[in-house]
Amino acid sequence: MPPAKKRTRSYDSAKTRAAVLAQFRNVREAVAGLTPEQLDGPTRLGEWTVRELAAHMTMAVGSLARKLGEPEPARQELALLDWPAVTATQAATIDEDTRAIETGDLPGLYDRAAALYEERIAGASDDRLVPTRFGAMRLADFLVTRTVELVVHTDDLNAATGLAVPYDRQALAACTRLLADALAVKAPGGAVEVRVPPFAVVQCVQGPRHTRGTPPNVVETDPLTWIRLATGRVDWAEALAAAQVSASGERADLSGLLPVLG
Repeated sequence: MPPAKKRTRSYDSAKTRAAVLAQFRNVREAVAGLTPEQLDGPTRLGEWTVRELAAHMTMAVGSLARKLGEPEPARQELALLDWPAVTATQAATIDEDTRAIETGDLPGLYDRAAALYEERIAGASDDRLVPTRFGAMRLADFLVTRTVELVVHTDDLNAATGLAVPYDRQALAACTRLLADALAVKAPGGAVEVRVPPFAVVQCVQGPRHTRGTPPNVVETDPLTWIRLATGRVDWAEALAAAQVSASGERADLSGLLPVLG
C-alpha cells in the first residue's frame, strides 16, 4: 500500500516501552482478582467473554516478545500511520488465535508474557524490523500500536466488569495521538481542528484552511471519549447527545469518518 502522506509524530521510545509494560501490569493485577463468574461474563466485543478478552490482551505483549525472537524481515512493509486502517483485515484470524489460547492460568499467562517482553525488549533497536500479521514494522512504531491495543481493551474490560483499571498516562497519550493522526490521514485537510486535550490537536477534512484566530470548525472531546469514537465503541450522535463531545462549524460533523481503527 502507498505510505501515509502525513508526517509521523515523534514518540519517545523509552517512555513507550515502559508504558506498554505499565499498562500490561495494570491489567494483569485486575485480571488476577476476577472471579470465575466475572471471567465468564459478556463483553461488548461480540461473542467474547471477559476470559477471552483477558486472554487476547496477553497477545499485545506476548506476541511482540515472541516476534523479537524470530528472524528480522528484510524490509519494512507497514508504516505506523498505515496501521490503524488495516487492523480489520485480520479480524477473523485474531478471533481464532484468541480462542485458541489456554486460559486455565491467566495470571501465569500474564507473568510469562511480561517476563519475555522485558527480556527481549532490553537492548532491541528502535529500527529493528518486527514481523506482524499486517506486515513488517519498525519496533518503535509497533510499540505505539501496543499502547492502542492495551488502552482500548482496558476500556473494554472496565465496561464489561465495572472495574476501574487505571490507564498509564503515557500509554493513554500515545493511543490518543495515534488515533487522532489516523483521522488526519483518513481525511486530509485543514478545515476542521480536532482537539483532544491534553494530548492531541490535529487538522483534518478538506476545505478552507484555518490560519489564525479561532478556527471556524472545531471538535473537542476527552481522550477516552475520542478513543471510543475512533474505535467504534461509541456512536458520534450518541456522544453529542451526551455532551461528551462538542462540535462547532458546518464541517465539524465527523460521523462519516468514524471509526478510524479497522
